[in-house]
Amino acid sequence: MEHVVQAVDPFVFRLSIFVLAVFVGYFVVWSVTPALHTPLMSVTNAISSVIVVGALLAVGVALVGDAGASLWARGFGFVALVFASINIFGGFLVTQRMLAMYKKKQK
Repeated sequence: MEHVVQAVDPFVFRLSIFVLAVFVGYFVVWSVTPALHTPLMSVTNAISSVIVVGALLAVGVALVGDAGASLWARGFGFVALVFASINIFGGFLVTQRMLAMYKKKQK
């Protein structure tokens, strides 16, 4: 008996994982109660800080090997650094605003 194994195209495989992650993320985030938004933002900021560390490593990559690949790595690392920084600062602003809603108003 001959068994034929067919491989799935890597692009289709990664695209399907991405689409599933989008749906799962959407339903997880929108089902969170308002009381948990502040801790959720804190976790998001922590994840973004890990992205910043990886982006800094990509931006500071030494010019070893193919110069074109290093330029691409630096470019994508810089873009990731900018987006993650915006996400972190925006997250802190949103968290600060949400915590201010729970403070008692002074008379």
